Amino acid sequence: MNEALVVIVRVIIAFFSLLIFTRLLGKQEVGQLTFFDYINGITIGSIAGTLATDLSSKAWAHWIGLTGFAILTGLLQFITIKNRYLGKVLDGEPTVVIENGKILEDNLRKMRIKLGEFMMLLRDKDIFDITEVEYAIFEVNGRLSVLKKGEHLPVTRSDLQISSMPTGLATEVVQEGVVFKQNLSQRKKDMFWLKQQLQAQGIEDVQDVLYALILPNDRLYVDKYDDSIGDKSDIGDYEGPF
Repeated sequence: MNEALVVIVRVIIAFFSLLIFTRLLGKQEVGQLTFFDYINGITIGSIAGTLATDLSSKAWAHWIGLTGFAILTGLLQFITIKNRYLGKVLDGEPTVVIENGKILEDNLRKMRIKLGEFMMLLRDKDIFDITEVEYAIFEVNGRLSVLKKGEHLPVTRSDLQISSMPTGLATEVVQEGVVFKQNLSQRKKDMFWLKQQLQAQGIEDVQDVLYALILPNDRLYVDKYDDSIGDKSDIGDYEGPF
């Protein structure tokens, strides 16, 4: 019983210490973290976990370690903000991997990125034809930024001097066969309207619907469980089960 109380107290200390430190260190999305920031965050979390559950050593030693990591992280953030040169040394800087449509193999090699992995990242950016790319840059957080060649950039309404109407948000109304009646009422719709729209698309039972949205123009987008796509494309390098 005494051990349980000790663990509860240590959990409270670790929890609120983490809460305070993360608030002090600022807000940053996971996708914006550098590799070092990611590893440092894991280390801080590991120390906090040890502080909460390791009864073989005193809590204050782990708390000092946790505090030390938080202070050094904050100091590093301050240095990288105040000194541009040290910021580049510590955080790194973006690396160009495609320039004027040509792959810079040496830069890829320095980034330790295989060509196959690079092509996968391009496809993740909706680039399936590498000849469309003017520049590609690896950011310090490991993400790939791509600039298409001018002739492959999408035309905007401002390019065509066409006025545009304000756009709205789509509203989820069905997810995995479950109808969100509150969302329907927010868009001034009801179950009768939903059934009519589904029947117009050849769907008799809402249980057949994986996902449905009311679009800003009041049209209903529906994705069924069975999409009847037919033969699927195979982009693998060899025949096999995977």
